[in-house]
Order: sequence, then structure tokens, then C-alpha cells
Amino acid sequence: MTANRPRLSEKEFDEAVQQALARVPEEIRQHMDNILITVQRQPGPEMLEEAGVPPGASLFGLYLGVPLKDRSVFDLPLQPDTIFLFQDPLEEFCATREELIEEIEITLVHEIAHLLGFTDAQLEDLGY
Repeated sequence: MTANRPRLSEKEFDEAVQQALARVPEEIRQHMDNILITVQRQPGPEMLEEAGVPPGASLFGLYLGVPLKDRSVFDLPLQPDTIFLFQDPLEEFCATREELIEEIEITLVHEIAHLLGFTDAQLEDLGY
């Protein structure tokens, strides 16, 4: 990692997440009711396995929950749907704070798309 890559405090990173979230189009953001966004420094081994991330690859974000298309009105939510953002891999990938905010925005859109039921293959077809 080079010295000029952004290294933000927890508070600064949270502010960058808020800036990125504000840039997500409203038609996507409107689906985020009752969705928890949480930041961790790194994904744990079980998260990497859950996401199918090969050894040595990075994970910027992860959606854990039941996609809207798979829900039933009879299902009781056991825990809130959560989007995890991983600060260290995001910072290591980005050369500037602006790039970091842009990559957080892309990651949020990607994870919200999983909430909506999109697969990784469908997201790839859409350019994500």
C-alpha cells in the first residue's frame, strides 16, 4: 500500500459512507428501509467463505439477509438485513478520498441489488 492512499479514522470513514449513500439514486435508496449498514475493518473468514471469495482476493462489501423476492408475508424477520462495508480493502483499492467515496457508492449499489434479488452474474451483465 502506498502512503498517499486514503487512511480514514472511523468517523471520517462513516462520513464517506454517508456521502456515498447520498449519491445512490433515490429509486435504489428507497429499498433500504430497515437495512443496517455496518463497517468493519476486514471481513472474517466465514464472510469470505459465504461470499465465495478466493484466497488472496478482496471483499469490499457483503449483504446478509433474505432477498426481497424470496420473502413471504408469513416469514418473521429473525435479524435485520445487513450490508457490511470493509474499510481496509476499500481504502487499499482507492488512491484518493473521492475514489473511495465512489467505490463505496458502487459497493452499496451492488449490495442493495442483492437485497433486490440480483445475482452476481446479473450485476456483471449490468456493468457492476
